[in-house]
Amino acid sequence: MAVSPQDMAALWLTLRLAGVTVLVLLVLGTPLAWWLSQSRCRFKTVIEAMVALPLVLPPTVLGFYLLLALGPDGPLGALSRTLGGGSLAFTFTGLVIGSACYSLPFVVQPLQGAFSAIGQRPLEVAATLRASRLDCFFTVVVPLARNGFLTAIVLGFAHTLGEFGVVLMIGGNIPGLTQVISIAIYDHVETLQYAEAHLLSGMLLALSFSILMLVYVLNRRFSVVHP
Repeated sequence: MAVSPQDMAALWLTLRLAGVTVLVLLVLGTPLAWWLSQSRCRFKTVIEAMVALPLVLPPTVLGFYLLLALGPDGPLGALSRTLGGGSLAFTFTGLVIGSACYSLPFVVQPLQGAFSAIGQRPLEVAATLRASRLDCFFTVVVPLARNGFLTAIVLGFAHTLGEFGVVLMIGGNIPGLTQVISIAIYDHVETLQYAEAHLLSGMLLALSFSILMLVYVLNRRFSVVHP
């Protein structure tokens, strides 16, 4: 059985969403993870708990509050309208924001662990060579934490692939615009199209398994931080 154009569009949208989400999280999560690994602020535990919250919070709860924030009357939605844009709800941009919030711990925590494992000695040596903090980070920290970056990228990408509750609450189910592969599978099951659901589920299962295998291969070969 061939994949229908609508299901193929859902697959490509899912891959695109996962790729963009990982890029956003690397940009925003890397400095956050570095701060968490180095800071001794008394509010650090609160920030760590907030980062880890999506691990225990039901996706529909997170999606509901994000929908309120991204809607036309929400703070982010109102800001978008003020800047000349429309409501962020039921758009690809809204999906990216929701996915970034939901997958945040899967990127920040591996990076934080990798940064903490480096220790202070390499940074002190770089400082004696008069390296600036920015130079020290990009020339010392990033190379030493490259395995943590690989783990964060793989886990962030894989976690975004299987999102359902958050993306459904924020984006709805608009084919070609916000319908991701998990929602397409749900549609097929709801309409008793089990053959189509089997096909898409098998594709997602194979892709997710391959990504997880990549994590464990990297862990074994390069001693990557365990997810």
